[in-house]
Amino acid sequence: MNDSLRTEGRLTSTGEIYVDGDDDPMTRIVREAFRSTPTLEGAGVRLHRAFGFGRERLFDPFLLFDDFRGDDPSDYSAGFPWHPHRGIETITYLIDGEVEHGDSLGNAGRIGPGEVQWMTAGSGVIHQEMPEGDATGRMGGFQLWANLPASHKMMDPRYRSIEAAEVPVAETDEARVRVVAGRVGEVVGPVTDVVIDPEYLDVTVHPGRTWTYPTLRGHTVFAYLFEGEACFGPSGGAETVCADDGVVLLLGDGDEVSVTAGAEGARFLLVSGRPLGEPIAWRGPIVMNTREELESAFSEYHAGTFVK
Repeated sequence: MNDSLRTEGRLTSTGEIYVDGDDDPMTRIVREAFRSTPTLEGAGVRLHRAFGFGRERLFDPFLLFDDFRGDDPSDYSAGFPWHPHRGIETITYLIDGEVEHGDSLGNAGRIGPGEVQWMTAGSGVIHQEMPEGDATGRMGGFQLWANLPASHKMMDPRYRSIEAAEVPVAETDEARVRVVAGRVGEVVGPVTDVVIDPEYLDVTVHPGRTWTYPTLRGHTVFAYLFEGEACFGPSGGAETVCADDGVVLLLGDGDEVSVTAGAEGARFLLVSGRPLGEPIAWRGPIVMNTREELESAFSEYHAGTFVK
């Protein structure tokens, strides 16, 4: 597929849902879709950003999503040296290579393929993340920033490292789903007690199959394709949108997601969460609700009183 996304049928500009009958579940259709763009971050890491500053209200409660896959160590080895965070959660999920982590709470270690680092910065954390490729130099992973509501901006920081074996798998004839957060059938992910009620799923839909998954009405839902090709929307419907590797799709409201994989199958992250609908004051790695709170955070950082 070329950079112009292939669309079958009409897209609504407001994310309205195609309804197949008054008593039928409303299948989410694609509200917006765009390809991730090359970005330089950290100390010189070349990555692709699916969304970030400027689209934070569109993806509320999510702020930023980065894809840092690569085969050349020079693209990622400079890493993300010590830097602060406040007011957000960062979720790092690896598929290849390793990331060495350390923070001001005394946490340190490595996460590898299939593992997750879920860090709640809360009132303030200073940390670093240093990627290392596998034996072939391959690195693969994703980082998501989730906003915290005003009531939790200054909560105590916490860090959770989730090993690959801790992430359960839900498997059907249509798909294989690794459940990091949320529930697929009777399978429940290990990440719980998060304010925005997130779901974070690594979904592989088998070639030519259609996978349908229920979602909470009113929650923001997006998908990020990183293998194969898939079409999102009512199966065979006029409002189906097809996408391939490196495309993010923001879905409109509804009761379920329906995804049909291409001939080679498809793998994507499916993420959802409850919108906050609050003011956002954002500069660099700190996200607060007002400009005054933002200025205070940076003043504390420079004064050495940032970590509580």
